Amino acid sequence: NVELPLRYQGIARTRRRTLVREALELVSLETRAKAFPDELSGGERQRIAVARALVHTPELLLADEPTGHLDKRAEAEVLDLLETLNGIGTTVLMVTHSLECASRAGRVVHLRGGRVVDADQRS
Repeated sequence: NVELPLRYQGIARTRRRTLVREALELVSLETRAKAFPDELSGGERQRIAVARALVHTPELLLADEPTGHLDKRAEAEVLDLLETLNGIGTTVLMVTHSLECASRAGRVVHLRGGRVVDADQRS
């Protein structure tokens, strides 16, 4: 699942395996490398989706409701992961309706009708 986009890009097998292993380690799922999607919890699936994006070493990660339909434990895991990624230099743009999730962001921009109505910077 994580490796597939790299195969389409024609990246050599040994390089793909290295990138996948590093991404899975970053999301703390290296022990689940051989698992099929239906064998993963909701939180693990979200973290796999992040790993799939990370194999490309993005400067910007777009996360649209990344904690939707997750229990509190899985939500915390995904938010911790996004904070870690942000801490190592990846810009994370998260869209959420959850005030609890937004409270963990460094900057929050409120939109109404597609227009910015409020923005605040946190540290």
